[in-house]
Amino acid sequence: MHIEKISEIIAHFIGLFEMTTDEMRLRTNYAEGAGPGADGPALPDQDAYTAAFSSDLQLKDYDPGVIYKSGSYDIEYGPTRHFGRVFEESLEKLAAIAGKDIPLPHFGDPTDIVLTDEPELTVFAGPGSAISHVLQVNVLYDDDYLDMTDGVHPLRDTSFVIERLADFSTEAEIFTPFASLHRTDTYDGALKIAEDLESYIQNSKDSGPASPSSGDATHDFSTTAPKNDTVYVNGEETTDIPVLDDFLPDRGLAKLQEEPDDSSTSVEQTDPSGNSLDVTAGANLLVNVASVINTGVIASVTAVMGNYHQIDAISQAFVYSDNDEIASTLHSSGHSADDAGTVAKNIALFEHSTFEASSHADNDAVEPTFPNSWRVSVIDGDVSFVQWIEQYHFVSDNDTMTVTTSGSEATVLTGGNTSINFSSFFGMGMQYDLVIIGGNVLDINSITQISLLYDNDWVRAEDGVDPGADIQTGNNLLWNFASIHNVVTDSPFAAMPDYMAATQKAIEDRDPNMPEGLSFDVNFQGYAGLNVLYITGNLYDMTIIKQVSILGDSDDLTQAASTILENNPDATVTIDTGSNAVVNIAEIVDYDSFGQTTYLAGQLYSDAILIQGGLVEHDTTQPQPAGDRLANEVIAFLDNDDPAGGDCADGVINAGNDYSWSSAHPADVMQAMVA
Repeated sequence: MHIEKISEIIAHFIGLFEMTTDEMRLRTNYAEGAGPGADGPALPDQDAYTAAFSSDLQLKDYDPGVIYKSGSYDIEYGPTRHFGRVFEESLEKLAAIAGKDIPLPHFGDPTDIVLTDEPELTVFAGPGSAISHVLQVNVLYDDDYLDMTDGVHPLRDTSFVIERLADFSTEAEIFTPFASLHRTDTYDGALKIAEDLESYIQNSKDSGPASPSSGDATHDFSTTAPKNDTVYVNGEETTDIPVLDDFLPDRGLAKLQEEPDDSSTSVEQTDPSGNSLDVTAGANLLVNVASVINTGVIASVTAVMGNYHQIDAISQAFVYSDNDEIASTLHSSGHSADDAGTVAKNIALFEHSTFEASSHADNDAVEPTFPNSWRVSVIDGDVSFVQWIEQYHFVSDNDTMTVTTSGSEATVLTGGNTSINFSSFFGMGMQYDLVIIGGNVLDINSITQISLLYDNDWVRAEDGVDPGADIQTGNNLLWNFASIHNVVTDSPFAAMPDYMAATQKAIEDRDPNMPEGLSFDVNFQGYAGLNVLYITGNLYDMTIIKQVSILGDSDDLTQAASTILENNPDATVTIDTGSNAVVNIAEIVDYDSFGQTTYLAGQLYSDAILIQGGLVEHDTTQPQPAGDRLANEVIAFLDNDDPAGGDCADGVINAGNDYSWSSAHPADVMQAMVA
């Protein structure tokens, strides 16, 4: 012990010596350590220095260490605890531990023993809902006025076209009973839609569909049992789907230009200019395209504890009027083109197919593999997959023209409008081996298509007009195509087994042990573990598509005699006031299942309906001069009285409770032109 003290003393002072040495190295001169010179003065001898120091402390040898003495405190003693009771408590806790089979590393104070509960099932959050609302609206006013002469020709009042189209819309309602559905995000709203559809389908089964009260119906077809993989065209069953490209009219001047030629060939034209007049007042193209592919939740096995509602509905309607009047001078011309008429088609298709799932079964027949563990995700409440698409076209192209030849090539294009709405949705859900739905399932697919066309044209001729003119006033196309494709299981709904109810209870009780019945379900053969999703509420998968295309193309064209006849021998005149195309295309692909079985504890409600109707109106309304009438907007602000008595009504267009499109301005800034 004494040696340790000496060693620490030496180590302590060696450290001080090293510090001193380092300080000396920093010096530049060591003058302080120099002795007196030989010629310096002699220093007197100094007396020994005695420090005037006294102390009462006892000098001791250096003893490294820390001496600590705590302060004083008082202890208040509580009531005495009997040792016998402590011993009894220890025995009770040891008996409980033995029953729980809990190993203890050591025995200490009885209060150190903590009894743990049974482990609980760890649940994960499931995927949420997916809701999309799409509203696409195109509004175009292209009512042009063109006068190529030096005369005075009055403007034409075209308000009658809008009024007749409003009447057409009312007449089409009998074929489109589901057009009034309103967007919803709640289960109650979806259930209300399902009940309305089921009620209408049941009434159609009992009493049959309603018939139109006016117009010349090309077809009026309705069925509550459409055949799968069968094409319905205007109420008739066919095997082939018509091709749109085979029916599209030639748009003439409005046709898209081909790709320019990259060659360096000269485009110089040496022939004298021709004498022709080419007028295209129609050739409008309205297109709505909507495509929805929805997977929802990808599961090979589904268990529904409530009811299952599956409804597919397609309703299609077109109404058009193509009653043209051509001057007898032009109509009797041998150069007049034959009236190609208007082609209108409602095409519908219901498809069913089975998803071909890959097999997980073992090839070894000796020892098949079944799951022995599970991973559970839980969604509290309802889950919704809603895709709601509404597409609208409102195009007015009522042109009033007075044209004449001029001794040169002249082309006039007052139509040729193109309006397109396109919407595409692809929903890819999460993948699970088993999905348990605690409530009901609503699976609704609905497509509504409406096409309206007013193409009454007037082609007039003044005195002295050369009758040689090629006139085309028809050649219109109305096209509604709808397809609902359901991907289902290869077997019908199966009864709910008992172990599925036990599985639901185990998840609700947070029991970590997977029910034994799942380990022997043949649907899960080949699985090492199961990925399970439990939805405590309802599941509604709803896809609604509504397409409305309205075109007013009533043209009034007058051909005037040329004032320079000497320069106009054999003039070529081509007039096209038709060649319009109104196209609606919608497709729904709904994956209801991705595997083997769907267990159902409640009732199954499966309905489908197809409604197709077409009306041809032979309207004979004659255009009237515009006169000095005020614009409708001016009347709305200046006149509070009813201008037409008590029989008039306002036209209301329901665009899914979203009226932002109503503030749109006409897309054509040159609605009137005088040449």
